[in-house]
Amino acid sequence: MTQYVMAIDQGTTSSRAILFDHDGAVVSTGQIEHEQIFPHAGWVEHDPKEIWDNTREVIGQALSRANVTRHNVEAIGITNQRETTVVWDKNTGEAVYNAIVWQDTRTQKIVDELAEDGGTERFKETTGLPLATYFAGTKVKWILDNVDGARERAEAGDLLFGTTDTWVLWNLTGGTDGGVHVTDVTNASRTLFMDLESRTWDEDILEVFGVPTSMLPEIKSSSEVYGHAHSESLLRETPIAGILGDQQAATFGQAAFDRGGAKNTYGTGNFLIVNTGHEIVKSDSGLITTLAYQLGDDEPYYALEGSIAVTGSLVQWLRDNLGIISSAPEIEQLAESVEDNGGAYFVPAFSGLFAPYWRPDARGALVGLTRYINKGHIARAVLEATAYQTAEVLDAVNSDAEVPLTELRVDGGMTANDTLMQFQADILRVPVVRPVVVETTALGAAYAAGLAVGFWESTEELERNWQEDERWEPAMDEAERDRLYRNWKKAVTKTFDWVDDDVD
Repeated sequence: MTQYVMAIDQGTTSSRAILFDHDGAVVSTGQIEHEQIFPHAGWVEHDPKEIWDNTREVIGQALSRANVTRHNVEAIGITNQRETTVVWDKNTGEAVYNAIVWQDTRTQKIVDELAEDGGTERFKETTGLPLATYFAGTKVKWILDNVDGARERAEAGDLLFGTTDTWVLWNLTGGTDGGVHVTDVTNASRTLFMDLESRTWDEDILEVFGVPTSMLPEIKSSSEVYGHAHSESLLRETPIAGILGDQQAATFGQAAFDRGGAKNTYGTGNFLIVNTGHEIVKSDSGLITTLAYQLGDDEPYYALEGSIAVTGSLVQWLRDNLGIISSAPEIEQLAESVEDNGGAYFVPAFSGLFAPYWRPDARGALVGLTRYINKGHIARAVLEATAYQTAEVLDAVNSDAEVPLTELRVDGGMTANDTLMQFQADILRVPVVRPVVVETTALGAAYAAGLAVGFWESTEELERNWQEDERWEPAMDEAERDRLYRNWKKAVTKTFDWVDDDVD
């Protein structure tokens, strides 16, 4: 009987279940999108119940499409949209509020209040993170402060907190009937609550936030058996044995296991991760210090990360809000209808600017417009914005860590866009490489789970699975590259200081 590992990928726009074989190849996939809820400007929410219902359904889709049962599944790995926050009642299993998504900016006032004592880097020495709306900690505090009765229920020990990996795991292992309340080190490192060195919750920080320790999941490694699927699940008795936040999972799936390994994921946003080995490298250039992964009791690996809020979602915005394109792939053809950007630059600071600026006061800007500009130039400016933002993050990595990058491994939906990938190589001045298996996020979670149960023996075995599909070499004249990049940096400055107290 052929055996597989299943990955549950609970992402920003959809939930998926993917079966992988021993070679790391995709066997079958189930996928369902969930609603994006925007109650106010800057607010982004998901319905936790919808996410869990969809997760159960995609598991069934993946099994049926491969014509297999739970007996063919050796283990389950989970990967997830990392900072998105769920608070629920452990007695009823019901969320007390919608999940607050990582893109949500409603907690800026909480950030400002906490930063009054010590600035935005108040907890950075301990957690590796600046104070920002991005991370889960401020979202938990907002729910406790603003949902009627939530704080009292939390202090009574009735409420649980988790990112969506924890929410899926708790439900998959039984929920109110013995559900396991656990997260892994990579997701814990995105909360503003975890001490990077000890990999434990920092009680002093929790006290500042007013979050009871009873709400928090137990922190485990990224690869071990946490529990088994509940008896009512299609996967009943199957071990759940891997958890990695989505960007760390993609890094793991790209086989970037050692110091100097790097990947860039092109999804809703962009996330560049560079493995710094067992060393915790603190950034002076606006990057996040985070956990890369930990296998069982082995020493953990750390990373520097550059997080970019808006890349693929800018293409969606062009489609859904402006109607310039009717499907995302059309943007490449439209961009190729012109020779260059015509002098137009699009800085998509819809949620402020993340790395390396961390400017919550910024808002999106389309600059350099003349009567010459048409929708082709705007399409090109949209694509180029992704490459420029990545270059700025890579510059920050080079400034912080002596880890020279010789090539950039890429994954995510936008890597299918050859025009973007070539421009990315030109702007970075290093080759850009796409693997054969582009489902690297789910693959990383599968790898972590498979290692824990012996489906794969070692990371060396996984490295042999990685295969190059396509490579783009830098080809642009250096002077032209420098001119474009200089103008981009000028465009970024035009987004600063937009938000005042009376401007949303």
